[in-house]
Amino acid sequence: MRILVTGATGYIGGRLVPRLLEARHEVRCLARSPENLDLQPWRHQVEVTTGDVLDAASVKEAAAGCDAAYYLVHSMASGKDYDERDRAAAAIFSEAASDGGAARIVYLGTLGEPASARSKHLASRHEVGRILASGLTPVTELRAGIIIGSGSLSFEMLRGLTEALPVMTTPKWVRTACQPVAVTDVLDALVDALEHDGGRIIDLGGPDIYSYEEMMHIYAEEAGLRRRRVVGVPFLTPRLSSTWIGLVTPLPTSAVRPLVEGLRNEIVVRSPDQRVGPTPFRVAVRKALERLPAGVTTRWSDAGAPSTEPPVTDPRQNGRTTYLDRQVIPTEADASHLFWAFSRIGGNNGYYWLDWAWRIRGFTDQLVGGVGLRRGRRHPTDVRAGEAIDFWRVESVEPGKVLRLRAEIKLPGEAWIEWEALQTGDGSDLVQSAWFRPRGLSGRLYWWVMLPVHRAIFPRMACRIAATAEERDYTCS
Repeated sequence: MRILVTGATGYIGGRLVPRLLEARHEVRCLARSPENLDLQPWRHQVEVTTGDVLDAASVKEAAAGCDAAYYLVHSMASGKDYDERDRAAAAIFSEAASDGGAARIVYLGTLGEPASARSKHLASRHEVGRILASGLTPVTELRAGIIIGSGSLSFEMLRGLTEALPVMTTPKWVRTACQPVAVTDVLDALVDALEHDGGRIIDLGGPDIYSYEEMMHIYAEEAGLRRRRVVGVPFLTPRLSSTWIGLVTPLPTSAVRPLVEGLRNEIVVRSPDQRVGPTPFRVAVRKALERLPAGVTTRWSDAGAPSTEPPVTDPRQNGRTTYLDRQVIPTEADASHLFWAFSRIGGNNGYYWLDWAWRIRGFTDQLVGGVGLRRGRRHPTDVRAGEAIDFWRVESVEPGKVLRLRAEIKLPGEAWIEWEALQTGDGSDLVQSAWFRPRGLSGRLYWWVMLPVHRAIFPRMACRIAATAEERDYTCS
């Protein structure tokens, strides 16, 4: 079949595409930023079209001639009005699939009882399913709750809470019944949905039902941690809980709040039309932990909110106030060695100079609701356009040559940092450029206040990157 996949840059979509290719389907991906797929190992096997689910013309063009379409996107990262955007996108997609002649739509929604839901996120996901199903194309809606897999949002929240706190004061929702499902079982269900008639809502779950507290204890056992002590606190609201989780886990408050709101309701399979995956929760946790040391295939943070600003190198930015710190370091290393050195920046590898200062900056960002440093890296050395590295987003990468990151911390402006490896006759030059485009007076004051810090960090960071590429001792002053 010829299949359209939306959300291919996301956690589930990035894992679904190779499954569809293995099943010998033809795959077309709709992406806002097609370059974010360039370094995927399966990129040469798929057709990629540029578009946005809120742009009717681009969706209609992408859906033309497709036998089936996967709807794996949401607008939750776009702001408070995400439910309105999701409604509009679902209506556009439903019409485009009908006009394009698709025989079915497969939609991955959220498990939970809509009648008792006190979660805006859950209500929105169910509403999207109804809007998709209101069109002429039959829809198979698969509803999953807590998805356990390396890099999933639910797994990282469970992991962060359990590893960070040997003694936890917890709200009531940790005793809510949950039916977690392994990501491999979700992917199997998504692929199998192509073989059956649409017009169905299927609840997805694993074979085990646990409270969140029980899941934390099982995680601790599988991770080799001492048993966690849990003390219930009845007055922690979802807002307070999500703020607290944002401080002690790698997840920003904005990402975990919908999860916490959803956990106030039981997340178990109830529909007569259901599919229970074969993978036990303990096995799913074990498999996820086994993948972590070498890096994961996709992560929850891969599909970030699109920037409202063009790249700093875009010609449209000419004439706007932009501050620049540039360091040029001649080296004896090959350009490929330089690229290796700077492409491993962040995560457990650190920032080459004054790591404690970077950690403080990440912590202050968390205090004001930002992402902080603890998103880490998907892989210790491999880097792809569009993915997150700590509080950065990879805006551009040219293997062996250039890496440019855009800051996602809360700033009075926009910031980028770029490294370029320029091959010379007997070595290569490292060019490190840090840009800041201020927003108003506060942005300009921020740049000048931080200038002494930048002048202390940036030259030495560039020097140590160069030294690492040359595999010699640091001699930076």
